[in-house]
Amino acid sequence: MEDDVCVRFLQWLLPRLRMRYPGFRKVRKQVCKRIQRHIKQLKLTDAKEYQHYLQTHPDEWLIVDKLCRVTISRFYRDKVVLEHISKEVLPVLAQAAVTSGETIIRGWSAGCAAGEEAYSLVLMWDRLVSNYFPELDIQVIATDIDPVMLGHAISACYTYSSIKALPEEWIDIAFSQQEDVFCLDSRLRNKVTFNEQDIRQSLPTNVFHIIFCRNLAFTYFDNSLQLEVLENIRDCLVDGGALIIGGHESLPGGYSGFCQWPGQRAIFQKL
Repeated sequence: MEDDVCVRFLQWLLPRLRMRYPGFRKVRKQVCKRIQRHIKQLKLTDAKEYQHYLQTHPDEWLIVDKLCRVTISRFYRDKVVLEHISKEVLPVLAQAAVTSGETIIRGWSAGCAAGEEAYSLVLMWDRLVSNYFPELDIQVIATDIDPVMLGHAISACYTYSSIKALPEEWIDIAFSQQEDVFCLDSRLRNKVTFNEQDIRQSLPTNVFHIIFCRNLAFTYFDNSLQLEVLENIRDCLVDGGALIIGGHESLPGGYSGFCQWPGQRAIFQKL
């Protein structure tokens, strides 16, 4: 699919999926390659014919929605943000939990892909914070729409390229190497529960101290859907809880349910 054709097709398609083209601009080629392969499988000639096909086959919208998913994930992604969380955010949340008589810090990783983000949170807690709060443990729920990615997450085995941003000491302590893959220790793996879930349709029923929603809703969803998701996320947070978004993302304008956490533009606190 030629790039100009790709752009026009996505600009037509994405608003109908409640998504926004600017979020897809840098990844449009990989998305359009998948769509082009699907067009050939349907034995259609081009994007224009596929556009007509979508308008006459309602079930096809579920398929094209899957073709538009973008997954980019690795351990310790956005290191500066995560270090700020371990030094400034988690201790504050932990102290509040202790004061409230709680014994568990609860986290949620939305759009977790193959689990790297959820496991990074557990590793940060285990290596950097837990010794200061021996009365607390951490439990993380991680959700994603893709069952294949969730299968990878549950296995908790990764190539070195996925874990290389972690401190070498953490890799040595927390992973066992099996040929060319590194598998996370079961003690840490068991602190994360994975569920298949579409954040546009449903959310976990728990109330969390910290929620990661990075490079998902506030990149790809349109403004009205962002607001819906943000309001639902806020309902899932304890008072004073933390929301983490992507380093290049921003919350929709005019929303007043959060304030920026001091020192980091990607971290917000529930008001």
